[in-house]
Amino acid sequence: MSDCSICPRHCHVDRSKSPGFCGMPDTLRIARAAPHFWEEPSISGTNGSGAVFFSGCNLHCCFCQNHDIASCCHGTDCTPDALVRILLHLQAKGVHNINLVTASHYTHQLIPVLQAAKSQGLRLPIVWNSSAYESVETLRLLEGLVDIYLPDFKYWDCDTAKRYAHAPDYPDIAKAAIAEMVRQVSALQMDANGILRHGVQVRHLVLPKAGQAARQILWYLHQTYGDRIGISIMSQYTPMPQVADDPVLSLQLSPKEYDRIVRYANQIGIEHAFIQELDSGSSAYIPDFFADLPDTAPRNGFPHERSWSL
Repeated sequence: MSDCSICPRHCHVDRSKSPGFCGMPDTLRIARAAPHFWEEPSISGTNGSGAVFFSGCNLHCCFCQNHDIASCCHGTDCTPDALVRILLHLQAKGVHNINLVTASHYTHQLIPVLQAAKSQGLRLPIVWNSSAYESVETLRLLEGLVDIYLPDFKYWDCDTAKRYAHAPDYPDIAKAAIAEMVRQVSALQMDANGILRHGVQVRHLVLPKAGQAARQILWYLHQTYGDRIGISIMSQYTPMPQVADDPVLSLQLSPKEYDRIVRYANQIGIEHAFIQELDSGSSAYIPDFFADLPDTAPRNGFPHERSWSL
């Protein structure tokens, strides 16, 4: 961490002295740890996913719905021992898995945490929930510790990735990262209740006016991996205040736009993909990152589902 190159940014910052591009020092900081019911049904199931949201992010998409923790870095500092206790506490609550959300910039600290938790009785599958803006070399350090990879594939072209995340290399980085994830955990494995135990589930968030990019991403994933991976076609884009002046990102995704993408997925042979209702694009579904740790409740009493279906 004294010369940080964990992620593709390679900012080479001494994070014991100042934050890296991710906005984080070398100490763990988490924003929320609780059963989470808004992931895909195969992840959240009936008891929820044991989600730990980490503060900071190495991608910084300008439209991020988790802006408070990704860019403003809200959260609570947490020692490795305390995080082990949180993971075991979540397991005791009956969640289906441990879901590490946007944890890439803490990979080196999390490896001993996961090893310690497993030695103390953690038996649940570990989910690595990320933007796919990951170094292959760093991902290899997680082999044998992570059971389920839950990456996004956000941008197809370099110009869009540069404009929205200052990451023109994102498309190539994401392709290589997802390939490494598939190599590690191979084909999808479900238990008798339809809960994912092993494998890769790739998400694409459909952005307004970006249908062509969505089609290219779905084509690439299906042609490359077929039914070895799961695919989630997400309609939950929510215009956030920080993009209120953007002529495209300030728009809601229209039902017609989303329906075209879903029909395209079916046309090219994607038979099993998770899709969402359009009302998923609402700030009501953004977790409350200002509640107490480690055990927060669903925000404002809204339903636990984000209207996922197959």
